Amino acid sequence: MQLDKNKKQILKLLGKHARELRGERSQFILASENDISVSIISTIERAMKDPQLTTVFKLAEALNIKPSEFIKLIENDLPKNFSMIDK
Repeated sequence: MQLDKNKKQILKLLGKHARELRGERSQFILASENDISVSIISTIERAMKDPQLTTVFKLAEALNIKPSEFIKLIENDLPKNFSMIDK
């Protein structure tokens, strides 16, 4: 199913950029400093969870980036013809 493939692609990029922005900080440190659970950070980074929008906002803030900039990083890595809607 194309939707599942596209969703997985977005989640993988979300995880990739979260890991990169976290840098040398451990998941534990990031979580404890920002009131986010380690398990949520871990599942996002492994593309195992489709987080709520509010969680993405909180994670972006914890990573010192605006949510819109965080989404833009993901958007820039997607193919030009990417769509979540089958046409």
